[in-house]
Amino acid sequence: MDAVRNRRGKPPEQPSIRRIRAGGACSPQRRCRHTGQVPMSRAAETNGSVRGTKGRPRNSDGAAPSLTKILNLVRTGQATTRQEIERTSELGRAIVTDRLTTLTALDLVDESELGVATGGRAPRLVRFNANAGLVLVATLDQTALGVALSDLSGKLLTEHHEALDLNAPAEDIMSRLESLFEWILEKSARTQKVWGIGISVPAPVQTPSGGLLSTSPPILPAWDGTAYVERLIQTFKAPVWLRSSVETMAMGELHDGEVPPDSTMLFVKIGKRIGAGLVVDGKLYRGAQGAAGLIGQLPVASDGLTGPLELLAGSDTIAQAGRSAAKEGESPYLAEILARGGEITSIDVGQAAQAGDVTAMEVMSRSGRLIGHVVAALANMLNPSHIVLSGSVAQTNDILLAAVREVVYGESHPLVTRDLRITASRLGSSAGLIGGAAVVVDALFATEFLRSWITKGSPLGAPKFEKVIEVTRAALAHPEADTPDIPSPPRKTDLRSKGNDA
Repeated sequence: MDAVRNRRGKPPEQPSIRRIRAGGACSPQRRCRHTGQVPMSRAAETNGSVRGTKGRPRNSDGAAPSLTKILNLVRTGQATTRQEIERTSELGRAIVTDRLTTLTALDLVDESELGVATGGRAPRLVRFNANAGLVLVATLDQTALGVALSDLSGKLLTEHHEALDLNAPAEDIMSRLESLFEWILEKSARTQKVWGIGISVPAPVQTPSGGLLSTSPPILPAWDGTAYVERLIQTFKAPVWLRSSVETMAMGELHDGEVPPDSTMLFVKIGKRIGAGLVVDGKLYRGAQGAAGLIGQLPVASDGLTGPLELLAGSDTIAQAGRSAAKEGESPYLAEILARGGEITSIDVGQAAQAGDVTAMEVMSRSGRLIGHVVAALANMLNPSHIVLSGSVAQTNDILLAAVREVVYGESHPLVTRDLRITASRLGSSAGLIGGAAVVVDALFATEFLRSWITKGSPLGAPKFEKVIEVTRAALAHPEADTPDIPSPPRKTDLRSKGNDA
């Protein structure tokens, strides 16, 4: 990956966010002889409206659908020349020419590059300007915090990881997150505005898939009453989208992993908690309340015990079994770690299994079989083309993966398993950040929302977001009289430090 990984950098004491104003000059256009509509102007005013000759407003609302269609065709790579746009969109040449002129003036597309000639003049390539805006992303996990900056294609430009205690006060975590966001913007030295913010949290997010957030939904008990969404919106003047960690990791695997973009995928994250993300035909399925994939609560039975899957097969149980094996002398590998005064984690057990320790192999296989029973039932119902396992437990050894495969292939219908691929994720800690950026980009360019801001040149000028700004400003209009001092940032450590079982 081209992303620059910043593991130990410090945020500046007083970081600043550099922004630019959208603007341009207008020029007159003739009426389209095919539609009778007045074409869009060549540039956008700084207030976001598109104006024509002598400052009179054009009929921009009528052009929004065709502008939206053309921009998304170019952005997704479905059309790369004017001829391809005309053929794919079924719009006339005059309309395509006019809309591309407008999109170029709004700095959303670029036609400066020439393509390959095929028997005649080389066509001009129409490219989406992924540098028109920026996206901030953060992943909050039980033991780690990650932040990143991406462009409008979802490509990470820079990222940073550090240790986090999610049980710390919400105010401390929010202050740290805001500092890291401002630091990463300052460090990038980019002057574009932030168009959106994506936050990944280790809990179901009870919000609809569409729409803009203006209040803070409940995510963790300790965060009740914390206006974290309102603060982020007012600090960075950008819309915020929230998703669960397993949802963002699933989207990351879809956008930058080994899974084809239009696949049906079951993504399973194995850690202290076990959850699943479902992608159907390339789109994330969230359920009625955003709670799809809570498979960790499904009951399973093992050695005469019955309980939730994550209680009997999660990383805490694996670590506990490893400690018991070390104390009783059943695992020489783990006993050596314990003798050195080390703390045995699920990662240690996985590494012991990979090294051939018989007891550790059985511990990992037992968890894999329990997970496999649940995944097999889901596979028979959903018929996915790919099943991807993620989390430190699944990515540090092959034993658990092999056990899951054995059970799923053995308990599923032959039609389900005929072309089914079961693999471990290769993205690691970046998966949630990549997926968080993808969530924001998909939301920004969703057809309905894109139509509301396309003629403004930026989603920051969308009427819906302007309303969100007003609502969140009012919600934060009466701060507490006595504001506690913000504590110093915690010392940063490597995300891959030993003991990270999240």
